[in-house]
Parts: sequence; C-alpha cells; structure tokens
Amino acid sequence: MPTEPIVLAAALASFDALWSPHVVTRVNDYDVRVAKVRGEHLWHTHEDTDEFFLVLEGELHISLREPAGERTVRLTRGAVLTVPRGTAHKPYAPVDTALLLFEPVGTSSVGDRHDEVPDHVDATTGRPLGR
Repeated sequence: MPTEPIVLAAALASFDALWSPHVVTRVNDYDVRVAKVRGEHLWHTHEDTDEFFLVLEGELHISLREPAGERTVRLTRGAVLTVPRGTAHKPYAPVDTALLLFEPVGTSSVGDRHDEVPDHVDATTGRPLGR
C-alpha cells in the first residue's frame, strides 16, 4: 500500500461504475473501500464480519432484517452505520451517493448469502483504483 496521502475525491473520480467498491488502502487486514452507488443493491448477509458504512456524499437507506422485524435506516452525509455480522441487509440510494466502507480483505460485496445478483451490481472483493 502506498504511503502517500490519498484524496478521497480523486479516488472516487478515478472510476464511474456503480455498486463496485474500489480499494483505497489497507489497515491491518481490512480494506478501506470507496464506492459510488445509486438505486438498489440486493439482500445479502455477511456471516462472519460486520460491515461499516460512512456516507461521504448523498443519502443511503439500508433495510435490515432483525429478530424484531424488518426496518430501514436512513444515512445522510457524514452518518455511519455498522451492520452486524449475520444480519440480512439491502442498501438503496435514492440519489448519487459516495460511500467509504471498511471490510476484511477478501470480503465479497454481495456477502456470503444473497439474492440473485443483478447486472448493475459488481460481485467483487474490491477493485483497484482506476479500473
């Protein structure tokens, strides 16, 4: 990993793909990823890891299936949410949105269990910047 500063705006400007997280750097065994999103993702679950979301720009809604039932949380710019491991969730962005994510290296963007992956969602463990 580079030891030079990374400007998140430049990292986000280096790609156009939606729902395709790109690795900015690593911290220990975690990827720090950025993603551009709009529209719906898919229901999915990460069995062995939590998933951290920080909204850099825009707005993100995350539907959660919890023991008490299903609910949706709304994140605006600067808001964070950690989805606990084993929790089924479905992100949705009503507008162009930029995210910062922390996930263990090798974590799939569509989780371990998921609905059918639509064409607009990239099933990846993180793309290098600029691709």
